[in-house]
Amino acid sequence: MSQKENIEIEKVLNKQFLDDVTYEVIGAAIEVHKTMGPGLLESIYHQCMIEELSGRKMNFSTEIKIPVLYKTRILNMEFRCDLFVENCLVVELKAVNEMNTLFDAQLLTYMKLLKAPKGLLLNFNCSNIFSNGQKTLVNEYFRDLK
Repeated sequence: MSQKENIEIEKVLNKQFLDDVTYEVIGAAIEVHKTMGPGLLESIYHQCMIEELSGRKMNFSTEIKIPVLYKTRILNMEFRCDLFVENCLVVELKAVNEMNTLFDAQLLTYMKLLKAPKGLLLNFNCSNIFSNGQKTLVNEYFRDLK
């Protein structure tokens, strides 16, 4: 990445931009949930989210391979992040009956490895995405944003 690109990212990446991206992703999840309903496989919601985010002209990567670092060595394995939106928001999708604190730990790990300031857990197996199907996490990178 060139210095100019780095400066442009720094200009754009602030708490307001991150909140706007989060709002848009939650809106996309609500639309997917409204259309598909609860009770399907995570992989179906994943594909629907890809379609919805694409339709909203959002920049994202899917199934990002994240290397596992142990001390100074990269291990012969990797994590996979469901969605990485606008190079700043990690999104993990679930379709489970009950959320687990392990999901929080997983998301925080992905955020740290990707140096992402914010993460979003979305559980589609719920009655309402907005009220009980989402959880937002932030880390030390978020605290440093203006």
